[in-house]
Amino acid sequence: MLIAQITDLHYRIDGVRLFDAVDAHGALVNAVKHLEALTPRPDAVIVTGDLVNDGDDEDYAALAGLLSRLPMPVYPIPGNHDRRDLMRRHLSFTGVLPADGPLRYAVEDHPVRLIGLDTLVEGQDGGRIGGAQLRWLDDTLSAAPERPTLVFLHHPPFRTGIGFMDAIMLEDCDALADVVARHGHVEVVACGHVHRAIQTRFAGTIAMIAPGTAHHVALDIAENNPAAWIAEPPACLLHLWRPGNGIVSHISYIGDHGPSMLFG
Repeated sequence: MLIAQITDLHYRIDGVRLFDAVDAHGALVNAVKHLEALTPRPDAVIVTGDLVNDGDDEDYAALAGLLSRLPMPVYPIPGNHDRRDLMRRHLSFTGVLPADGPLRYAVEDHPVRLIGLDTLVEGQDGGRIGGAQLRWLDDTLSAAPERPTLVFLHHPPFRTGIGFMDAIMLEDCDALADVVARHGHVEVVACGHVHRAIQTRFAGTIAMIAPGTAHHVALDIAENNPAAWIAEPPACLLHLWRPGNGIVSHISYIGDHGPSMLFG
């Protein structure tokens, strides 16, 4: 099974640019084309938050039009830029978003279980899962302790060294770690939010952040430096699961970087 993860689309309608520079519409169009052209084609696409930038109704409507073109299931979760009510309204075609409460779910339709968590605290940049959702996660993981599982959320539960992003990370990361550590069948905890590919050990498994499809956070691990973005190549993660091999995750760069060529 192949699961594609795209994140931090920060979508704005065609003709509106982020920071007067970033074409988030064009970036999503390119990402959709990239996913459609992959061989093998992903069995599912999960979008780990910050689907839009400003939480506007028209942005969600246009975003839904693009994502609904994908021929495989799409599973979105919210980030700090998102609005639950508008996600429910415009992304109902995904079939996984609950009618009320947190936008969290477990997808059991594939060889691996996919869990999406809701870390949105409306009005704040940082994230929180909360006790009720953590208990739901623990119960869901306990229900099938042999089933390989990928857990997705927007805010990373670990420090990256990028100070201004660490200031708005997941608040209850230790509580999440306690839950995940009890379940050895969690193959990966995969996140967004930081717009960079980053990996670390976490609670007996691997935690990783996917790169952004539009713009990236500048890699600046000096202390107390201001928030900055950089126009690095857009990319997504591809999580490949095969029986007996577990999950192997790859960075897949979006755009035309020339054809592959044989060695020799």
